[in-house]
Amino acid sequence: MDFSSRITRLPRTHDPDQGAEARALFPDMAEDLADLIEGAAGSSPYLKSLVEKEKEWLPGAFDDPEAGLDAVFSDLREIGADALPAALRQGKRRVALMAGLADLAGVWPLEEVTGRLTDYADLATDLAMKACVGAEIKRGKLPGATEDDIATAGGMVALAMGKMGAGELNYSSDIDLICLFDETRFDPDDYHEARSSFVRATRKMAAMLNDRTADGYVFRTDLRLRPDPSVTPVCMAMAAAETYYESLGRTWERAAYIKARPCAGDIEAGWAFLETLRPFVWRKHLDFAAIEDAHNMRLRIREHKGLGGPLTLPGHNMKLGRGGIREIEFFTQTRQIIAGGRDADLRVRGTVEGLESLARKGWIPESAAEVLTRHYRFHREVEHRLQMLRDAQTHDLPNSEEEFDRLADFMGRDKAELKAEILERLTEVHELIEGFFAPENGEAEAEADAEVEFDEEVLNRWPSYPALRSQRAVEIFKRLRPDILSRLAQTAHPHEALLAFDGFLAGLPAGVQVFSLFEANPQLVDLLLDIAGTSPKLAAHLSRNAGVLDAVIAGDFFADWPGRAALQAELSERMTGEEDYERRLDAARRWMKEWHFRVGVHHLRGLVDADTAGQQYADLAGAVIGAVWPVVQAQFTEKHGAPPGRGAVVLGMGSLGAERLNAGSDLDLIVIYDAAGVEGSEGRRPLAARPYYARLTQAMITALTAPMSEGRLYEVDMRLRPSGNQGPVATGWGAFREYQQNEAWVWEHLALTRARVIAGASDLARDVEEFRAQLLGSSGTQAKVLSEVAKMRERIAGAKSPDGPWDTKLGAGRLQEVELLAQACSLISGDVARDVSSGLAAGVAIGVLDDGDREALLRAYGLCWTLVQASKLLRDKALDPEAIGEGGKAFVLREAGYDTIEALRAALEEETGKAGAVIDAALTRRPGEV
Repeated sequence: MDFSSRITRLPRTHDPDQGAEARALFPDMAEDLADLIEGAAGSSPYLKSLVEKEKEWLPGAFDDPEAGLDAVFSDLREIGADALPAALRQGKRRVALMAGLADLAGVWPLEEVTGRLTDYADLATDLAMKACVGAEIKRGKLPGATEDDIATAGGMVALAMGKMGAGELNYSSDIDLICLFDETRFDPDDYHEARSSFVRATRKMAAMLNDRTADGYVFRTDLRLRPDPSVTPVCMAMAAAETYYESLGRTWERAAYIKARPCAGDIEAGWAFLETLRPFVWRKHLDFAAIEDAHNMRLRIREHKGLGGPLTLPGHNMKLGRGGIREIEFFTQTRQIIAGGRDADLRVRGTVEGLESLARKGWIPESAAEVLTRHYRFHREVEHRLQMLRDAQTHDLPNSEEEFDRLADFMGRDKAELKAEILERLTEVHELIEGFFAPENGEAEAEADAEVEFDEEVLNRWPSYPALRSQRAVEIFKRLRPDILSRLAQTAHPHEALLAFDGFLAGLPAGVQVFSLFEANPQLVDLLLDIAGTSPKLAAHLSRNAGVLDAVIAGDFFADWPGRAALQAELSERMTGEEDYERRLDAARRWMKEWHFRVGVHHLRGLVDADTAGQQYADLAGAVIGAVWPVVQAQFTEKHGAPPGRGAVVLGMGSLGAERLNAGSDLDLIVIYDAAGVEGSEGRRPLAARPYYARLTQAMITALTAPMSEGRLYEVDMRLRPSGNQGPVATGWGAFREYQQNEAWVWEHLALTRARVIAGASDLARDVEEFRAQLLGSSGTQAKVLSEVAKMRERIAGAKSPDGPWDTKLGAGRLQEVELLAQACSLISGDVARDVSSGLAAGVAIGVLDDGDREALLRAYGLCWTLVQASKLLRDKALDPEAIGEGGKAFVLREAGYDTIEALRAALEEETGKAGAVIDAALTRRPGEV
């Protein structure tokens, strides 16, 4: 059926003025096109604006829409680079206008409309990329490239992702692109120059498509689907991207690549890259773990967008809400991910295509595919009409009856019938997909404490979790479930406890061992609920490292703290029992997790306070370094020979040196060596002394930080070494002394007030400590040190603002400022003690502070430290009472000794305010003034 004969399907506007305005645009136009314009422009501001701008082009194009669009595409290919931005915007208007009219007239089905829009996005991206890369080539900025390489964009390709990759763009879609370049086309020496050129071209391409001008924009362009977008360039080498996906790629990225295809630039190179990713996207085994990931993503989207609660029409999001477009897409992609590794016929990009292939191959019922396909097309039609009505990227149904009237008119429907149909379709999609993601058990279960009605949505998703993947795990958990729910019902906040337990259960990679442990040791369930209800962060750690529960039932989990020496001896013995270097490091990781978990549990249950926990975390870190250092050194010695000279020591700086860590602390380290005149090592592969110790230090850092099968030990920061990142990673003993005596800044001497040898050669350790004491006794006058600290304070305040009222580290009178003043007092007085209390006492002794000042500073510091320790156990971010739940609030208040959050906040502001005033006065005080 031709274009014109379908216009009778188009609804007419009810506003005569709008209709007259539309007809006035085309006084000599044929009646059928005038009717079309009247209905479309009269109801849609989006189409009205397009019609007004293209009123001269439209009549001729309307005679033959296919030829009209072909002309748009062919004309663009002939446009010069300077005129391209404006031409692309004009082309977008024309394609969108023709697609919109054909859509409304019923001439083009959904796939044709979205396909035409996607074809234009492909062309626009390709032309923009080649224009921008071509400019780089013509300027001689792309090494070795000539104008012949413009046809393949010099080896650069854009991968279309999401709706663009699947050919499903709508009128207001963003385009998601991943930009890569083929690094094999360049000499290794030219790599960085080539990458810089491609990065510039990518940014200019995105601006050409994305920036709003007087002519509008082409497509909003999103480049953030690339690997780790916060730290990677906007255009990456293919080899770097491949390495990322092989080592760090996540399930959502696998799902995203189902729809990926090269759309611009070097298409052949793009297909070759996708082929290298095939094992990453399509696993050989049936990957049922993807169900949990997709289901969790659905719930996270609901939570993030505030889309939970009952399904109601006003304001309902047709894309992300219950029963919406994203639900159907998630369902389809999840099924493809599960079985696509085994069945290549499932590797298709479109949502409708995916449903068809899944049904055809028997992976889902045909009835489910038919229902979801029908609803998907309807949902997309509603989405398109909403965007036309509002001239905006929107997916929300109207909130008012008046706007629903407009939508119904625009769709040629009775409002009541339309609303009933939308609700019915959304409900059917939701129920069908919930049944797949969280199927009913089908058996009646006796749940204790019936007066507590737990969220069925949470309970119903449990069977989809990896921990319940095996039949044996399901059977054990079925026996445990009534008792778990009973215990949950008895907690102070049952619903919050349920969500916390759900978080633990969702994170378990396997269930048989843990569930069996719970069945044999019911007290562990109480411990788990206590942890989960207070600290979801610790519960998440437990779910990822459930082996630490073995330590709980070993008998000494709640015994007295053994101290660093005993811990180090135990870890050394544990590592000695392993066969090779890698297994020793993994053993250290398992051991550390058990003890780290123990400190957290003891703190959570009130068995230790914040200060004791800080000491225990420091003991643990010291034991790890003390036990791992000789293992690393022995491994290094096998290859390169024994350390030349007297060996090396590892200094702990900052909080580690002061023996005051929290649950999330990294480690500040310095390595000092003394070759004692020995030029190098003697071994199979001897090294000169300086590179020997530099590489030994790197080996130690790797041993601590490398993510192995058991995770990592700690993050390490080496920036406090002489000359910071510009200096060598290991510092010679003579160079260290020379630097500290003649070149170091005051802040570096302040840092030495907390330095402590953690591991290494004992005689060198003695010398380092003696030098430290001598240096602190002669490093500066009161006026000089306090003046420098005042400047540091100003720089810190200017560079970093406190993260709200609960930031206990930054701000006047808070942790960092009190520590700085204490270090200054230690430096002025020559006091070698490393703790804040001793430093402030030294300040009283030398007249920088009086006793009242010291007490005020200690009160503020103690309260801030208590809150830091508590918050780091609860979450990775700064303390936020609104984000930690009732259990978390109770823990924080118990630790701080206050009854309400309001009283705690008032006390924090009062105490730090007093401390800030004390510091203000101290930093301007003359010697002997107190």
